[in-house]
Amino acid sequence: QVQLAESGGGLVQPGGSLRLSCVASGSIFSIYAMGWYRQAPGKQRELVAVVTSGGSRNYADSVKGRFTISRDNAKNTVSLEMNSLKPEDTAVYYCHADRVRRFDVSGTRAYWGQGIQVTVSS
Repeated sequence: QVQLAESGGGLVQPGGSLRLSCVASGSIFSIYAMGWYRQAPGKQRELVAVVTSGGSRNYADSVKGRFTISRDNAKNTVSLEMNSLKPEDTAVYYCHADRVRRFDVSGTRAYWGQGIQVTVSS
């Protein structure tokens, strides 16, 4: 099995910063893309940022210039540095691993973390 464990969420004031981290564990051979999604109350889950194993990055327009995604392929970790946080960034953030290839199972599939709360409020 593969598990994604998130950490680093919490409460921060507007304009502040937080760093989210996610580690994927299990019988992992490779992961094509790792990223972060978020879901605010009453809204659909949306992509925040994603990075491929080759280093290509994609960001939601709403976070460009404020958030930075980074990844360590060897450690199967992905981090999200969030700066200049706004109240509208408040959401549950989910780590996502796409096209995960395992040693013990053929083919690939995606996995989700349990989610971590980020609240931006004064």
